[in-house]
Amino acid sequence: MQDVTKVDPKIEQSWKEHLLSEFQADYFKALKSFLLEEKKKYTVYPPGSRIFAAFDYTAFDRIKVVILGQDPYHGRGQANGLCFSVNDNITKPPSLVNIFKELKDDLDIPLPKSGNLEKWAEQGVLLLNATLTVRAHQAGSHQNKGWEQFTDQVIRILSGKKEGLVFLLWGKYAQAKEVLIDNSKHYILKAPHPSPFSADRGFFGCRHFSQTNEILKSQGKKEIDWRL
Repeated sequence: MQDVTKVDPKIEQSWKEHLLSEFQADYFKALKSFLLEEKKKYTVYPPGSRIFAAFDYTAFDRIKVVILGQDPYHGRGQANGLCFSVNDNITKPPSLVNIFKELKDDLDIPLPKSGNLEKWAEQGVLLLNATLTVRAHQAGSHQNKGWEQFTDQVIRILSGKKEGLVFLLWGKYAQAKEVLIDNSKHYILKAPHPSPFSADRGFFGCRHFSQTNEILKSQGKKEIDWRL
């Protein structure tokens, strides 16, 4: 996939049809200019070919579940374009460890060796960060540069054009996006963030993975195999 800083970012075709107007908008042009300057001075994660990985792994017509994150990981080799996910052979960050603990308690799924969530994405789980890039070792460094406007529009499009999606909103930041979702058409499951600072306030025991599958089953959709 072409780098986002090129004139026409390449993205999975079904998504491009819905997002082309965003790529052509003034705010997105400003975002591209910002990223070009950033890359001249700093290391930026994830690599350009992975910026739109969440879309490339989960075509628009296949989406069943949406998990919202905030920023890509900012450590070397961690970010792979899917929220909460890390590449194979990378130490799992604490929030991801807690996600796997809840998964084990909920569905008795053994703790996986890898933190790579591509298998979820391939089954229709959109793993979307609000901000799609970050400067190395500087958390939040690409916030308020245009990415949030882009990803908010993604959520609005999903809400308007799809039905029966399950949105998993973990933590206050993700829950603030609830206003973008039509809850008469979709299912919204909320819990505290899986961070060690908040997981024991209700993320543990939320049973969102089994609840998601129950909702999908009730709609006649194939359940997610959460094993990795």
